[in-house]
Amino acid sequence: MVLRNAVHKDLYADSVALMRVAAHLAEPPGVETISLVMGTPANRDVLARSGLLTSPGHDAGPNDLLVAVRGEPDAVDTALALVVDALSGPGEGPGAGPEAGADAGPPVRSLVGAPAGASLALISTPGPYAAAEALKALRLGMHVFVFSDHVPIEQEVLLKREAARRGLLVMGPDCGTAVIGGIPLGFANEVRAGRVGLVGASGTGLQQVSSLLHSMGSGVSHVIGTGSRDVSAEVGGPTMRAGLDALAADPATEIIVLVSKPPAPHVAEQLLRHASASGKPVVACFLGTDQAAPAPAGVTLAPTLLEAARSAASLTVGGALPPGEELPKLPAPAPPRHLLRALYAGGTFAHEAALLLGPALGDITRTAPPPVPGAAPRLPDRHLVLDLGDDEFTAGRPHPMIDPTVRTEYLRAALADPRTAAVVLDVVIGHGAAPDPAAALAEALAEAPADAPPVIAFVVGTDDDPQGLTAQQRILRDAGAYVVDSSTTAARVCAELLAVGGDLMLAPAASGSAPSSSSTSSSTSASASASASASASRIGETA
Repeated sequence: MVLRNAVHKDLYADSVALMRVAAHLAEPPGVETISLVMGTPANRDVLARSGLLTSPGHDAGPNDLLVAVRGEPDAVDTALALVVDALSGPGEGPGAGPEAGADAGPPVRSLVGAPAGASLALISTPGPYAAAEALKALRLGMHVFVFSDHVPIEQEVLLKREAARRGLLVMGPDCGTAVIGGIPLGFANEVRAGRVGLVGASGTGLQQVSSLLHSMGSGVSHVIGTGSRDVSAEVGGPTMRAGLDALAADPATEIIVLVSKPPAPHVAEQLLRHASASGKPVVACFLGTDQAAPAPAGVTLAPTLLEAARSAASLTVGGALPPGEELPKLPAPAPPRHLLRALYAGGTFAHEAALLLGPALGDITRTAPPPVPGAAPRLPDRHLVLDLGDDEFTAGRPHPMIDPTVRTEYLRAALADPRTAAVVLDVVIGHGAAPDPAAALAEALAEAPADAPPVIAFVVGTDDDPQGLTAQQRILRDAGAYVVDSSTTAARVCAELLAVGGDLMLAPAASGSAPSSSSTSSSTSASASASASASASRIGETA
């Protein structure tokens, strides 16, 4: 095995393009680990801590592409030689949606080159430079989608104050998902047009709810991401409020859904009051917040992502929905099998599962030792709910939604562990995701011993996505997995299977009736689009 670094001076690519290329170049035999990053101090530090930085990499600058490869010498040399050509392929980057490809033309790399009338800029630069570019876009009258992470929080506050002053939206920083007038940005799904508008501080949560709405026969007007810190005490929820206002003013939107992990308590209270004053029915899914408190008039509180989708869908039809799917009955585990291994690519799904399963299972850990090259992952002697998209598991590696390698290692370890009673997997498809994410998981399932524990899986997406919902579900079923409709259902299946003493303290299953309006229920890289958005107050007119 050898470890080599290569530095390409003044060659920029955004993080999604780099993750995709890394995943592609890691496929041939002989490549153990590959990482493509811009040579910022933070990225060099990550590579150093991961044992992937060599002498050439120390000299990389923020505008330089830094490549690190470990593996067999010939395979490493081949991967290093292919990097530049691989990055020049079509459809790379967080804005690569259905219009991307050979006919879409090169992306706009500077706001100076933005076409006249462009109304939205997509910023995907290293974090230290993102705020300056976003500020330029705001001053040019554009809404901004900031895919970049590691932007200082004080800069986020400044950007959002400037946006509010100008009547514009700042989606992000660290915003992974949006669909504006049918145009997907970042990681997003192909959902039918409809009357439900979503605003959320959770990318995978937005994908789950919008895809479930599609499966229930409903549709989406816009999906507005806010960035994960928007609802924190430090930022105060300005983009979620602005998104609420935009959807309230949008004639194509009749129902609004809010999605987030728990906001700061005072921010949640302010957002619910703001939602109540919107003049439209609002479903609020703030995972982990107090569901016993009364909801303001016009607001329905949903304790889970599935309930949020069902509540919104029932409001669109004005009545009952068909009952949700029955939970599959799994055989009770026999000793020594007694532990859950929930291995998520989506952090919101891990958060929801921990909330639902905690009362039923008791002691749950959210951490596990990061993988060590050449060794099988070590699993704790406790129930495990793991977010494999967390920084500690993606240091020097692509996100598991793009490259399943790390999660597949944990899956193999879980299936081989005699203590494992059940495994949970999420498969997120759509724009930005791997071209066939179920296949790699199915390969690991096929290698499992005959007495392997049951695997409960759910796919987030639609049949209109490039990978196809039904096709991905079929691959998992053919490999022996129990496939359910949602993250919420997967958690409930595990709770029924593993609950201590059968005491299930879960939120009730979604009913088919419509909720009442006040119920509580269970280089610079800036791509500009002239058609992706209109003004914040009339977001749907030109999209």
